[in-house]
Amino acid sequence: MIAAATLLAAVLIQVATNFANDYYDFFHGADREDRLGPTRVTQAGLIQPGTVRNAAFASLLLAAVLGLVLIREGGWPIAVIGIAGLVCAVAYTGGPYPLAYHGLGDLFVFIFFGVIAVCGTFYLQTGTVSLHAALASAAVGSLATAILVVNNLRDIATDERSGKNTMAVRIGESGTRRQYAGLLVASVALSAALATSVGGGVWLALAAAPVAAREIMNLASREGEALNNSLAGTARLHLLYGVLLCAGLLI
Repeated sequence: MIAAATLLAAVLIQVATNFANDYYDFFHGADREDRLGPTRVTQAGLIQPGTVRNAAFASLLLAAVLGLVLIREGGWPIAVIGIAGLVCAVAYTGGPYPLAYHGLGDLFVFIFFGVIAVCGTFYLQTGTVSLHAALASAAVGSLATAILVVNNLRDIATDERSGKNTMAVRIGESGTRRQYAGLLVASVALSAALATSVGGGVWLALAAAPVAAREIMNLASREGEALNNSLAGTARLHLLYGVLLCAGLLI
């Protein structure tokens, strides 16, 4: 019951964040006609902006209801995490100080979709947080952040014109490519540290390392719209790593 509620609440917050990004990036003028990324429904005129905004807040409301169940199980730490997650889902691109527009998006993703997601889930199931959970959370967070890095690398030109000062805009194209490589290397190193500590089937997670190496090389030779292939490839790498890690833990 708690595991299912945790999963569903996490999915709803992710959905809400995506809806909010779709709406607020359009509202701020970051999503323009010359956008190179995958279609966004607000910018493309497929769905009315108000409908997308309302869908974001409806998803957050459902996540909050599930959060009450999780708070009853995990107490005040889960309450703090839950409230912060709900607020930041909107504050990522909305509110008076949108995080993504001030170069804080990478840190947000690493913390909320890596450290907090994994350690918070572990805490709900066990009542504690271990070093092993922290290592796994950092590896997952590095891969999640790498997805955002590809997205922001592709959009440097349009984001700069619209005043969206992402980390990629701040450190430039070459710096962003190095950041991407560093995140994937970090995920492999953290996985090795975890496997060394835990042993057993956790070594299976390192089977994702060759895929990570290939994605680093692919990104180095891609520009513009071709970076959408790296976006998809990094997302697949993230999924592969998660499946391998879970399988390794079950062995």
